[in-house]
Amino acid sequence: MADTVPVEISDWKPAPFATGETVFAIGDVHGCGRELKALLGAIGKAATEKGGQYRLIFLGDMIDRGPDNLGVLRQWAEAEATPGIGRVDRLMGNHEQLLLLLITDSPYAEKAEAKWRSESMGGEKVLEEMRQRVGDPDAEPSATLLTAALGEDAARKFYAMRSHVRLGNTVFVHAGLEPNADLDEYLARPWMSDSEATWAWIQKGFLDWKGGFGGTLVVHGHTPPPKHRALTGQSDPHLFQCDRLGLDGGSARTGYVTGAEIEAGRYRIFRAGTLMPNADI
Repeated sequence: MADTVPVEISDWKPAPFATGETVFAIGDVHGCGRELKALLGAIGKAATEKGGQYRLIFLGDMIDRGPDNLGVLRQWAEAEATPGIGRVDRLMGNHEQLLLLLITDSPYAEKAEAKWRSESMGGEKVLEEMRQRVGDPDAEPSATLLTAALGEDAARKFYAMRSHVRLGNTVFVHAGLEPNADLDEYLARPWMSDSEATWAWIQKGFLDWKGGFGGTLVVHGHTPPPKHRALTGQSDPHLFQCDRLGLDGGSARTGYVTGAEIEAGRYRIFRAGTLMPNADI
């Protein structure tokens, strides 16, 4: 079928994960609904083949830039229906943080709006979709608009996003960790602050750090392949190295939405999509 989105699954690779359970994780989606649907289908098939019920973790940045942000959020909100998935954790990315700062009467709302609606961040696409959904071409970003566009269940889950999930020796987080920071203090920094929640934003200082994180392994998104390569020197951005595993495939800028299956001592990469012409990967 011409419209089928291909999904590539890598061979298993060794890594010292000790999460205590099998985990599926999905990196940045940025409104790429078709690719997310294909990836969830592949995850559901893999989970069903294993038997049992498994955990799925969304690493954040579901929205902005891509063509179907509301469709992505619908799939994100309904992911418990994926075959073989018994629990879903939804983490906050920097793009979700900006929208929440904008619609929750934060003292940083004006700054967040300017950044979120900029061409580089791509929030204007989400706003256009929400306006179309509610039938009001002039609607401004607000909590009321978000709930009307998403529905109460998805909106509730949007407000309830977490900063991280910690399983065994592994932390799942959107952007990464600050080396040598106290882990509990760092991950507890509130998203309501404009500057404290660097777990949703960090790149430099995390990806160019070679010294490990005190025995903690990090599974993250946020940094697409070109920026990842520039900071790490890795030709493959999805290779476990220096206690990190990155799952940002570039999504709306490359055509790839990336995930992983992680279990004791190993992982494999799931990549859904077709590379866009002239994409930097």
